[in-house]
Amino acid sequence: MKQQTVNEYLKSRYGKKLYKISINAGLTCPNRDGTLGTGGCIFCSGTGSGDFAGDPVMSIYDQIESGKKRVQGKMPDEGFGYIAYFQAFTNTYGPAEKLEKMYMEAAMHEDIEIISIATRPDCLEDDILDIISGINRIKPVWIELGLQTIHKKTAEYIRRGYPLSVYDRAVRKLRDRSIETIVHVILGLPGESREDMLETVKYVGDSGVQGIKLQLLHVLRGTDLADEYLDGKFSCLGMEEYTDIIRDALMILPEDMVIHRMTGDGDKKLLIAPEWSKDKKRVLNLLRSKIEALS
Repeated sequence: MKQQTVNEYLKSRYGKKLYKISINAGLTCPNRDGTLGTGGCIFCSGTGSGDFAGDPVMSIYDQIESGKKRVQGKMPDEGFGYIAYFQAFTNTYGPAEKLEKMYMEAAMHEDIEIISIATRPDCLEDDILDIISGINRIKPVWIELGLQTIHKKTAEYIRRGYPLSVYDRAVRKLRDRSIETIVHVILGLPGESREDMLETVKYVGDSGVQGIKLQLLHVLRGTDLADEYLDGKFSCLGMEEYTDIIRDALMILPEDMVIHRMTGDGDKKLLIAPEWSKDKKRVLNLLRSKIEALS
């Protein structure tokens, strides 16, 4: 594998491991509040893909402190730091004053090294980007964009709500402001072939962003995608098929691309399929063997 994993990248840049603390800022999404729709993307859970995020009733500071305790309870007593990950829903969608306050609260926490903000490409207005640029001068900021696919038919099926040109414009604006950008891609979306998925991966690799998250499609209870799956309208990727696609994706991505994810965790209480994804150790071992074969 020629690219760095996120852990390798962080270790080389910060000299230590950094753990993400998932934050729920109590925001919503234009795909849920009626601006674009009310049901969210077809695969999105009721928590806005923040199934492991904190309690929105708590302040940002208190969510960070709570997250630190969870990490410290599991890890040996060694040097490490934290990333404040604004994960649930769309974290650049809201009043500018509110967004600036919550980003600043995270940035001023002494144990936070990086601010990571999950959002949509169509929710990056210039005033919000100006705020983010200011935060980026205090602590490094990552913007995580939910693209999922470049294919119009699939984007309409999953109810993404914006055309590919909006992604292109968002990436240009972020690059102009020197803000590190990570793009989320879902592999295994209904109707997509292996070639379709790899076209998306190549497009992201060529678009000038710094990182990518390759995410296995999870079918979660309570989503419209679950209804489609249970009605037999599509099947999920098998483990061999998925790991082969990851191997092929790594072969076409630029060498300087940071790989932030190669599989992903679904909430086991909500996960319907694929069942094999619950055995993360087995999946990672298979991935490792296929990646080592590339060397």
